[in-house]
Amino acid sequence: MSKRSGTDGSLLASLPWTLAALTFSVLPHLQFLPLWATFVFLACSAWRWQVECKRWRLPPAWLRIALSLICFIGVLASYESISGVGPGSALLTVMAALKLLETKQRRDQFVLLFISIFLIMSSLLREQFLWSLPYLVAGVLFTMTAWLRMSTSSQVSIGDSFKTGARLIAYAAPLTVAMWIFFPRIATPFWAVPIDTSSASSGLSDRMSPGDISSLSMSNAVAFRVKFEGTVPPPQERYWRGLVLYRFNGRTWSGNEPSLGSGARREVDYLGDPLRYQVTMEPTQQHWVIALDIPYEWDLDHTFMARQHQLASVQPIDQRVAYTVVSYTSFRLNSKLPEFARSYYTRLPENGNRRTLELSRQMRDDAPGEEAFIRDVLQKFNKEEYFYTLEPPALGRDPVDSFLFDTRRGFCEHYASAFAVMMRAVGIPSRVVLGYQGGEMNPMGDYMIVRQADAHAWTEVWLAGRGWYRIDPTAAVAPERIESGRSAAMFDGIAASWGFTAPSEFLYQLTLTWDMLNAKWNDLILGYGPENQGKFMEWLGMDEPDWRQMMLTLVAIVTILIAIISVLLMLRYRPPPRDTAAILYQKFTQKSGVPPARGETPLSYAVRLAREQAGMAGDAASITAQYLDARYGPPDLTAIERLQASVNEFSRRF
Repeated sequence: MSKRSGTDGSLLASLPWTLAALTFSVLPHLQFLPLWATFVFLACSAWRWQVECKRWRLPPAWLRIALSLICFIGVLASYESISGVGPGSALLTVMAALKLLETKQRRDQFVLLFISIFLIMSSLLREQFLWSLPYLVAGVLFTMTAWLRMSTSSQVSIGDSFKTGARLIAYAAPLTVAMWIFFPRIATPFWAVPIDTSSASSGLSDRMSPGDISSLSMSNAVAFRVKFEGTVPPPQERYWRGLVLYRFNGRTWSGNEPSLGSGARREVDYLGDPLRYQVTMEPTQQHWVIALDIPYEWDLDHTFMARQHQLASVQPIDQRVAYTVVSYTSFRLNSKLPEFARSYYTRLPENGNRRTLELSRQMRDDAPGEEAFIRDVLQKFNKEEYFYTLEPPALGRDPVDSFLFDTRRGFCEHYASAFAVMMRAVGIPSRVVLGYQGGEMNPMGDYMIVRQADAHAWTEVWLAGRGWYRIDPTAAVAPERIESGRSAAMFDGIAASWGFTAPSEFLYQLTLTWDMLNAKWNDLILGYGPENQGKFMEWLGMDEPDWRQMMLTLVAIVTILIAIISVLLMLRYRPPPRDTAAILYQKFTQKSGVPPARGETPLSYAVRLAREQAGMAGDAASITAQYLDARYGPPDLTAIERLQASVNEFSRRF
């Protein structure tokens, strides 16, 4: 008879749990994985299931080695690296998939469940959203249930395994919370994990071409949140400075990487009253730091004021940051401008947009001065048939000419670019500022939400005696955009984002509530750093504790919690008390002088006792029968009384 070479089907009951746990752990990574890695995972899972169902042979070692090498090269080619969250999660996924192809016993499945736990935890390295906590708990609970299903007999129900897993998590939760609260926090992480930046991040770019900002106009993604300590500035003063563009090639505006301007703050005359506020900024993978025009003080580490008076970070903002800023909305910039800088800010390409240049020079000849010329240009946008639209038409080779003379429809970047070109055409220094304008107050959390839809472009021009000052051409065409902000249209847009065609007050309030919960999650949980930990310790009565006090407090609390949990476990799993029949039977065996052997049944013991002590044979048989009747028979008090009488009589005689 030939020996079967395939699997024996012993994993049919447990393999679905393993596959389900792995699939659940891979879900958060799917949007970041290359398609081929997802295909490998699904194909290997289906392949292994068919192997077990149809008793096929597992793939040979040479094939598994070849697949491993191909997948490794695939990860390296997809990410150009094997370090970081992106490559790491891809390697873990394909590792789990290929491990399935060599899984023969249940101990191999335990390894797969370990990988499942790693995949669940690694999803937190990218982002810790509000839903991350319920996913984490659900993922660990599901994996532990799968583990228990493989470790228990088939008689144990799924519900019992689920309850056991939930109970173990409940036991661990107090220890987790205590360590999270009391473990000493430091200002910088223990290690730095490169975050996957293979996918483009939504937000402002370091270049501006026609249509770039309008593409963000329908994005409801949060750019940053602001908490003002005092008066909230009116909408027309909510210009959030991001970056400054001053090079123009005829179509695209760009600028250099932000560099330290040692005298940038001295070039600002701060006027009026300051505004103090806290910004919680989402990651952008860019260097600039958003602040209200113009910042005066800030507390974000490794941040400086660049030459164009915008804040910039030494390192790209690759994670959510919170910082406090003091800004002045009334100011004067660069009352003096060197000649070389003036020529730099008036430079235009020699060829291109000729009609715009001719129009600008003609209007300047007709105007009595530079300020009158600026007013004439703004009046042109306001009086003539120019339209503000979220869906501007495509422009031709000379985009400014096409916009001013042909389409006459554009978004903020069209008006800012055209205005800046017209200023440069007549020798007035100009530059384009990218940032955000407006913001929407969330009354539930008393903070402001600034979304990607609030992205905006405006212009700064330089005039003798005034320096750089802001001119927003969009205000001449669509003043409601500045007075109400782009977020004012969010009420109408919320319903569309949920799939409805009419505005919905309920959905709008639900959206604000969800954002408020996310903001609280960011502040209280993700923002629990050294400063917040110090405040919490002061609330507990510990004034400025050092790390030794924190560690001693942590050890003491963890010790107490472990003791409490141990007592609860001892009470839960203590052996049941012996009943009266068992106590009487033990008294009989002690009086007989012949101790029962481990695992020996009462009937076997009675036979052995009769053999070793012939005088006790009758008593052994009688007492054993009465014990079995009292212990395992129908409930009967007289049976216990008969057993007690017989044991007492036996004790008097022996």
